Amino acid sequence: MTTIIKIQNLKCGGCANTIIKKISDIENVTNVNVNVAESTVTFDSLGQNEITLVRHKMAVLGYPADGESNSVVSKAKSYFSCASGKMS
Repeated sequence: MTTIIKIQNLKCGGCANTIIKKISDIENVTNVNVNVAESTVTFDSLGQNEITLVRHKMAVLGYPADGESNSVVSKAKSYFSCASGKMS
């Protein structure tokens, strides 16, 4: 099943690198792709359980799904995740 999630706080390729790496680590989640221009993450998974795990991981990294709470803390986390992605 292919899923596309529109996310918040996505700024650059560094963010994308972090997201791809962290989401690809989730079991049964494959073909992770991030479109910076559209602020989306696309991936294949077995079902709803993996989608829920991806949405949770995105929020933990500072990239909550569009429509979810986007606090100052989330924005700060996204800057850290971005910097981490630029260094890898």
